[in-house]
Amino acid sequence: MSTGSPISSQKAQFQSLLVLIAVASVDMLGFAMIFPLLPFYALDLEISPQLIGVIIASFSFAQLVSAPLWGRVSDRYGRRPALMIGLTASAVSYVVFGFANSFWLLLISRVIQGAGGGTTGVLHAYVADTVPPEDRTRSLGWLSAATSAGTMVGPVIGSTAALWGQAAPGLVAGGLCVANIAFAWKWLRESSVSTSPERKPVWHMGWSVLRHPSRTVSRLVWIYALGMFAFSSFTAVVTLYLGLDFGIDEQHIGYVFLYLGIFSVVMRSLLLGPIVGRLGETRTMRIGAVSLLAGFFTMPMANNFWLFMAFMVLVPVGMALTFPSTTALTSRWADPEELGTTMGTAQSFAGLSRTLSPLISTSLFQQAGHPIPFFFSAVCMGGVGLLSLRIRDHEGREASREDVLPLIKSGAPASSVEE
Repeated sequence: MSTGSPISSQKAQFQSLLVLIAVASVDMLGFAMIFPLLPFYALDLEISPQLIGVIIASFSFAQLVSAPLWGRVSDRYGRRPALMIGLTASAVSYVVFGFANSFWLLLISRVIQGAGGGTTGVLHAYVADTVPPEDRTRSLGWLSAATSAGTMVGPVIGSTAALWGQAAPGLVAGGLCVANIAFAWKWLRESSVSTSPERKPVWHMGWSVLRHPSRTVSRLVWIYALGMFAFSSFTAVVTLYLGLDFGIDEQHIGYVFLYLGIFSVVMRSLLLGPIVGRLGETRTMRIGAVSLLAGFFTMPMANNFWLFMAFMVLVPVGMALTFPSTTALTSRWADPEELGTTMGTAQSFAGLSRTLSPLISTSLFQQAGHPIPFFFSAVCMGGVGLLSLRIRDHEGREASREDVLPLIKSGAPASSVEE
């Protein structure tokens, strides 16, 4: 029986990827409408910066708990059902945010959204299902570019909607999410459902990362988590920094994120693929870490808003180079039967980072001084750079993976599959 020509197969893969990109970009659009406004809404309710950190962290804590579960659900029942439930949770959270008039309602809205946001790993697994290994970094770059476009446009829409009243941004974001659910229901097709009879406990992969940190998959998870820790520390305080140090308000903060989004989209959609093709994923990841370190270190040294914005460009450049490359490398090393679980585990560790980092960075912001969280992020990226030096280059990685996976599947002792 014919399985179809390679050209038709590639076309089907590309169509599936386009639908997934559309769904992810609209989902991120809603998220980006709300996130920059959250600190301003909280300050209007006389909530302290430290408690704002708690609200921000609650999203990531819910994501931390839910991500491995979503990964397991997607491995067992399919990627599509998990994504649909996550989108529905987002719609509910935006409506709650729109009518929030207390600390607790803001907290609840973030927890609901975080629980649905645990499906980020499912998105990455979906790409790995549908795209050949050699094209994954480029495809993940496109996916990241689409979400960056949402991040770019969303804050501007949110800031504009805020002129119509406090509830407007949440209601607009909720309406977009409902439309996205309808689109995904009609056009998003299932990619893969695992039929493996053996299933380890859902937290097995996380425990393995802690017990065997020197394995390549574990190191990549730690790189992703520590990099996310640094970036989340930055995002938790950048709105407060711009507001308190440079006088930026909620009607104008959206344009700052638009500025960042333009660089992010250009990097991920146009430049990432050629850079990875020339340098490989490992070297690209390392350069991204250096760019982020430089950006975090120089921003608080700027003595005016425009110089601060010039240094900030290093952040979207570094993000574009670091995270898609890390995710693609993780998908290559992961056991195919546990791909969703592995990606979910990476998101859980990232979720732990996003939970702790706002608590730490907002406390540093309030207690130690406004520039300190930026320097703290730079130190974290120094750790990412050191870890990335232990990841094999392209040739060594591909050869080693072929040797390692059979050992993992056969249940060989841990020492047999160490790097």
